[in-house]
Amino acid sequence: MLKEGMQAPDFSLLDASGKTHALSQYKGKKIIIYFYPRDDTPGCTQEACDFRDSYATVTKKKAVVFGVSADDAKSHSSFVIKYGLPFVLLSDPEKKMIQAYGAWGERSMYGRKFMGIVRSTFVIDEKGKIVKIFSPVKVPGHVAEVLSLL
Repeated sequence: MLKEGMQAPDFSLLDASGKTHALSQYKGKKIIIYFYPRDDTPGCTQEACDFRDSYATVTKKKAVVFGVSADDAKSHSSFVIKYGLPFVLLSDPEKKMIQAYGAWGERSMYGRKFMGIVRSTFVIDEKGKIVKIFSPVKVPGHVAEVLSLL
């Protein structure tokens, strides 16, 4: 189980265009990694659009945003285009990063329990240490709360 103050686990995942991104490539930058269940669903779309609408603030503070789900690159590409998302969405179909960050767990919807991605956000400092973990995340107001930590 990851805790604030720990080193964030490295990762190496592909984005929608096939480019590989690894945590180690972003040393010296603040990083926001948010895990979300599925592209183009109501809560996930709202969260992505909230990050999109605040992206100028993110870049001013020399930070980067990664959205991570188990959706494939084609789904991510459509989602990025449809909503004009200016940040990288990473595809983790094998759920290795999702599990390494503890964002996989039991969820409940309409009284039914199942395993899935628990909406979570990690704020990581320039040296790769976890500054803050939000889990589970409630979408309304979440992005403002994250940005206040940068």
